[in-house]
Amino acid sequence: MSVQSSQPPIKPRRPGPPKALLTSGSHLLKKVGHMAKERLISALEGTGLSSYHYAILSLLNEESCETQGMIADALGLDRSHLVGVLDELEEQGLVQRRRDQNDRRRQLVRLTPAGKEALKGLRTIAKRVDDEFFEPLDAAERETLKELLARLAAHHDAGYRSTSGS
Repeated sequence: MSVQSSQPPIKPRRPGPPKALLTSGSHLLKKVGHMAKERLISALEGTGLSSYHYAILSLLNEESCETQGMIADALGLDRSHLVGVLDELEEQGLVQRRRDQNDRRRQLVRLTPAGKEALKGLRTIAKRVDDEFFEPLDAAERETLKELLARLAAHHDAGYRSTSGS
């Protein structure tokens, strides 16, 4: 005597996330951002520097001298975490810190010539990672994606708003 099941047979599930996530813009943005971040971290491994170092060196290259507080605010970093990252950069001779003569409580941070050289190498690595990561997109699609991401960033974070008013 055989027992028949009234249940339909179980189909094997397709690999990957559920459709609800595949159609969620915020989920896809998070996923793509995480993948891009991991590639940059991996590419920077051999340099002894991190994406935090890269961000700080980039900022200091644009602004000749910053206080530690301004750096933390501009990059959205925790101030206590920033101190450790600056210690690492200073130990490698890439930045120089000194007390502000006008306010002895503040530390002023400057990029050194060695820091400028290191930044050139980091930019080359970051550009290569971008080129490889965005390879499936043509130049126009890349530009459109950057414009859309910049618009979203500016909408949600005043620090990303253009100072030119565009």
